[in-house]
Amino acid sequence: MAGKTKKYLSFVLRRCFLIVLLIAFFALGYIVNSAISKQGPSQNNTQQQVDEELEKTIWTCSMHPQIRQSEPGKCPLCLMDLIPLKQDEIEENKIEFSEAAMKLMEIETSPVERKFVTKQIRLSGKIDYDETRIKYITSWITGRIERLFVDYTGIKVNKDDHMVIIYSPQLISAQAELLQALKAIQNIKPDNFRTDSIDSIRNSILATRDAAREKLRLLGLKSEQIAEIEKNGEPVDHITIYSPIGGVVIDKNATEGMYVETGTKIYTVADLSQVWVKLDAYESDMMWIRYGQEVEFSTEAYPGEVFNGKISFIEPVLNPETRTVKIRLIIENPDGKLKPDMFVRAIVNSKVAKSGMIMDEQMAGKWICPMHLNIVKDSPGTCDICEMDLVKAESLGFVTSDEEAPLVVPASAVLITGKRAIVYVQIPDAEKPAYEGREITLGPRTDDYYIVESGLKEGEIVVTNGNFKIDSEMQIRAKPSMMNSENTMMMQEHSHSNN
Repeated sequence: MAGKTKKYLSFVLRRCFLIVLLIAFFALGYIVNSAISKQGPSQNNTQQQVDEELEKTIWTCSMHPQIRQSEPGKCPLCLMDLIPLKQDEIEENKIEFSEAAMKLMEIETSPVERKFVTKQIRLSGKIDYDETRIKYITSWITGRIERLFVDYTGIKVNKDDHMVIIYSPQLISAQAELLQALKAIQNIKPDNFRTDSIDSIRNSILATRDAAREKLRLLGLKSEQIAEIEKNGEPVDHITIYSPIGGVVIDKNATEGMYVETGTKIYTVADLSQVWVKLDAYESDMMWIRYGQEVEFSTEAYPGEVFNGKISFIEPVLNPETRTVKIRLIIENPDGKLKPDMFVRAIVNSKVAKSGMIMDEQMAGKWICPMHLNIVKDSPGTCDICEMDLVKAESLGFVTSDEEAPLVVPASAVLITGKRAIVYVQIPDAEKPAYEGREITLGPRTDDYYIVESGLKEGEIVVTNGNFKIDSEMQIRAKPSMMNSENTMMMQEHSHSNN
C-alpha cells in the first residue's frame, strides 16, 4: 500500500513540473513579443535592409570566377559553395590595387596627347643607270663596218666623238641626187629657157636639192658633212657615226668588217652624271611613301657618307614574288662616285598628320610635275622638261602644316588581340590606385606611337608598363580583358540559364 502511494506522488510531481515549465515558456514568449513591439518599425527596417543587401549580392565560385549568380548555391561546374563578391569586383571593367601591389607591378603611365609623330621606313636597293640618259649608237644605213674607234666597253667618250666608219653604196646614190640637183641649178640660164618658166623650173630644182639634203641627214650625215660634199662636188662612200652624248660605253655589239642593216645596234653609251636609285618598299610600308619625299641613303663603298634624293617614281605594280614595290630616286652624280649595281640602304622619315597623310611644310602650296618631280614651282604652269601641266602637291598625298595634330598614345600602352585594341586608363581621384579597361579604335602606327581614332581623350592617363599584369589580374577575376571580353559574357549567360 505504501509503494502505490509513492508512485502516485511521483506522478503528480512530474505533472506539476511540466505544467510549470509550459507556463514559464509562454511567459517568456510574451515578454519577447512585447519587447519587439515596443522597439517599433526601426528594427523591421534593418531586417529589410539586410534582405535587400542579400538580394543585391552577386555570388561566384572561388575556383571558377566566371560563374556569377544572384543567389547563393552550388557552382554548376565543380559543385563548390558559391561565395559573395566584393563591391569593387562587381564593376566589370575596373580594378583596384593596394600600394604594395603597385610597387611589385612596377606600373608606368603616360598621358594621351596631341602631337605630330614620325614614321621611319627603312628600304634597301641598288644603283642603276638612268634610262633617260642611255643612248644606242645604231647604223642608219646598210653597209659594212670599216673602222671601230672604241674597241672595248668601259671607255669614256664625249659628245660628238667619232665612234665608227661605215662603207655604204646606198650613201653614194643619195649623194649623187644632191650633186645632180646642184649642177641643174647652175645650168639654169635665161638663154636656155623662156622667161616665164625660169622661176618654176628653179623652184622645182631647189625642192629636189632640199629633199636630197634631208635624205642624207636621215642617213646620219651632219650638216657639216653635207656642206663638205656640196663644196667638193664629189660623193663619199664612207660615213662616220658620232656619239650623241657623253658617257661610258657599257655595251659593244659589233666588230670591224661586219655587215649591218638599218637599225643595227653597234654601241650603248650611258651618261653616269645622273643615276637612278631603285629601292624595294614592302607593301605594308606603302601608305607612308609619297612622290617627292626626301630620302637619305648610304652605300657600302662610302661608309659614313649620306646621300640625299627625292622619290621620283613609284611603280604601279607589286612584285608577287618579293611582295615589294620599286621606288625610284634621281640622283646627281657629277663626280661618278655612285656606280650602277652598288647596294644602298635608305631611310624615309614620314611626318604623319591626323588623317594619316604625309606632312611636308616645304611642299605647302607647291605645284609639281607628275612626270618629273624635281620640277617644283610656286604657281601653276607647265613642266620645263615635258611641258605637262603641273599639279598641286596635295593631289600627290601631301598635307600642309595647317592640319591638326593627331591624338596619339605610346605603342606599349596598347594590347592588341584580333580586331580589338585595349588600353588601361587610370581612374582619377580614386581612394586606391584604380584602372579601367577600355576598348579603343586605332589608326596607323608610327615607330613609337599609335594614332587614336576614338575611345580616348587628350590628357587621360594610360598605362604604358605593367598593362599585361593588370590584364592578367582582370582575367583571374573574370573581368573583361584582352582575352575574355566576349567569353565572360557568354559564361555568365550560360550560368544564368542553368539556374
